[in-house]
Amino acid sequence: MEDGPSRSELQRWIEHGGVTVDGVVKKAAEKLREGSRITVQPEAPPPTEALAEEGIEFDVVYMDDAVIVLNKPAGLVVHPARGHRTGTLVNGLLARGVFDPPDGDEDVDERPSVSVRSPSRPAQRAAADADDMKIPPSPPADLDRSRPGIVHRLDKGTSGLMVVARHPRAREHLKAQFAAHTIEREYVAICLGDVKKQTFDTLHGRHPKDRLKFSSKVRTGKRAVTHVRPLERLAHGLATYVACRLETGRTHQIRVHLADAKTPILGDALYGGKPPKHPVFREAAEALGRPALHARLLGFVHPVTGKKVRFEVDPPADFEVILTALRAIP
Repeated sequence: MEDGPSRSELQRWIEHGGVTVDGVVKKAAEKLREGSRITVQPEAPPPTEALAEEGIEFDVVYMDDAVIVLNKPAGLVVHPARGHRTGTLVNGLLARGVFDPPDGDEDVDERPSVSVRSPSRPAQRAAADADDMKIPPSPPADLDRSRPGIVHRLDKGTSGLMVVARHPRAREHLKAQFAAHTIEREYVAICLGDVKKQTFDTLHGRHPKDRLKFSSKVRTGKRAVTHVRPLERLAHGLATYVACRLETGRTHQIRVHLADAKTPILGDALYGGKPPKHPVFREAAEALGRPALHARLLGFVHPVTGKKVRFEVDPPADFEVILTALRAIP
């Protein structure tokens, strides 16, 4: 979720006159001239069709009129989708009034325009090859409306920090930071095997045989970069506690990189291999029931103040229990 606006969003902005070329509203099929100035005024997404739902638990780490930073528990799906229409983080955010405009704030829907120059033909070809200039396929209309303020996500089984925008201006600002790869993100994980300090810089795409999985061993795809450093060697090298810093944020990126390097995350049923025969590993994987992966650190430029903010939360209790058990293996 860290690409630019979806194709459906851009089409809607163009249809509503939010995109001009040299000050003139144009149609989507209009050809551009070299040096033309394109001005884009983002619109708020259509009203969500997701319903407010009480009782969905998550910890609020920070909140102001523009953003909310939260600690997502493992097991919580971020946004409604097929198979998860209710019981998601978005349903819980709606119940807490996160997206309601603050009292007396008439300014939250103002949208800054963005102007760019139409590139020369060589630059156009380069942009066509660049990862962050690609526009993803349009999601179903109901999916677009089910993600108010969501600018990135964590897998269902991953715990940790997320930032959610509370109004359209903040949303576009944060999306731009994700697209530029300037968001600071660090995860911690428990991996099987002896992990060395390394940087993964690979392509990332759908697995050629299993459509539920992604892979770094593809011929075409988006660039994915993960910096991994070992924090602690466990059980004589049978496992490693690691920190992973993201430059990009592709679906399952950390899980894919570590699994393709033959050091999968403990408890990762989709990408992980069988744990070592030691009973502590088998019991740990069964007790956790999910990948041992936690989003520990999140830093970004605040969309209103312009100041860098940084947050950090420790892994949940079940993660810490397993880490302690692995440390105790003689």
